[in-house]
Amino acid sequence: MTRTRTHRLAARSAAALLTCAAGLAAAAGQAAATYQGLCDASAAEALDARHFAVAGDEDNTLRVFRRGEPKAVAQWPMAGFLGTGKKESDIEGAAVVGRRIYWIASHGRNKDGKPRPDRHRFFATDIVAPPASAASAPPSLVPAGAPYLGLLDDLLAAPGLQRFKLAEAARLAPEAPGGLNIEGLAARPGGGLWIGLRNPIPNGQALLVPLLNPDDVLAGRPARIGEPLLLGLRQRGVRSIERVGDVYWIVAGPTADRGAFSLYRWSGQPGDAPVLADGSALAGLRPEALFAWPDGRLQILSDDGGVETAGIACKDRPAAQQAFRSAELPPAAAR
Repeated sequence: MTRTRTHRLAARSAAALLTCAAGLAAAAGQAAATYQGLCDASAAEALDARHFAVAGDEDNTLRVFRRGEPKAVAQWPMAGFLGTGKKESDIEGAAVVGRRIYWIASHGRNKDGKPRPDRHRFFATDIVAPPASAASAPPSLVPAGAPYLGLLDDLLAAPGLQRFKLAEAARLAPEAPGGLNIEGLAARPGGGLWIGLRNPIPNGQALLVPLLNPDDVLAGRPARIGEPLLLGLRQRGVRSIERVGDVYWIVAGPTADRGAFSLYRWSGQPGDAPVLADGSALAGLRPEALFAWPDGRLQILSDDGGVETAGIACKDRPAAQQAFRSAELPPAAAR
């Protein structure tokens, strides 16, 4: 390939990316930061005060971005560690505890209701700070333990979940009425993690399930499942949940593709109802990931795979032309 042709292709790719980014910003109807390299931002956590890691649900790569800068500064392919080859794991949730990030896949079938065992993944990565000689470099992500493939079986066998008929839900497409779809993960104050379900929503309420022994699970031992909770989120499921200090922030959204999103604040106490918060930062976005910076600000990431620009969906574009939007809530809104 000649140098001139190479430059032309690069110019076209850059122009297409700018067009895509402009289209995404217009779709948001507000000022939103745009990050490049993937469309389907579905789970994320801060690594330090300047960097965050994000997973998409279309591949098995964790990408690290510097706060406010559009291009990834590092990426960590996980397919080999997860044992999925080229098949996507559909990573949907993340939770940070100390220097460890836990990640969870959807554990659902594909859109046609066909089994996808490669989506049965629960795993973790440890955050490793850069050496003092490279203090400006991003932290590294190192796999911890081994991916766990038996979580769905543990959920289906848990006595406290039998009334929700998850075995029936697991045989349906994830966005079908009553289907099974995991999208949220958050730390619990007494240890362990909350698993948040997008679907099903029993009696119109969102389902939270306690995973009591995540590190044992990474060592290959069965999951211990605690007593579940139901939260009223106005007929919507959990799209993302994050513990910030003593409270939780929840992005609630539809179980299927269409519908409205809202932001809730919840005390974490079983008897307390979630409180609807100012969701103006969500306007125009398809929020799928929520995380907190060390300074307490909340960052919301949009799954923009289906957003069309010039008649082409973002996820159907080459990787070099893909991007997702993100909005940061001011400190007053995040309290």
